[in-house]
Amino acid sequence: MIELRRSAYDELVYLAYQGDDREVCGILGGEYGDDHTIVHEVHSAENVAETPQIRYAIDPAEQLEITESIEGNDLDVAGFFHSHPTGPTEPSDTDEARATWPDLSYLIVALDGYPYVGSWRWRAERDTFELERVRVTADRENR
Repeated sequence: MIELRRSAYDELVYLAYQGDDREVCGILGGEYGDDHTIVHEVHSAENVAETPQIRYAIDPAEQLEITESIEGNDLDVAGFFHSHPTGPTEPSDTDEARATWPDLSYLIVALDGYPYVGSWRWRAERDTFELERVRVTADRENR
């Protein structure tokens, strides 16, 4: 399961709408667990894909910078996110082919009619995504 703090959920949906017809992307900061991850922070990254309307890519230097920022806040990289401006709500074949971080969550914000936030764990040993439950919880002052 992945648990999104309300502010993280709101930020994901806001960023997806701001992307208009382009996919937005970034990295999630929080408390990683194999069975239960909690997302506290959303770090947007520039989508450097050649065709940002149907693909996303994060520049490796920016990915490193964001990762160091997350770890500097005493958090873990909890996963990645991107949007599908017109759906589908599940990972594409390209998403699956490019997944590289075993056991991390890959969130997709689909805007096909209404916002939908789905999450999948990349299970590298099986070379597949595994659907996980998404839960939105109230923000808390302390972690």
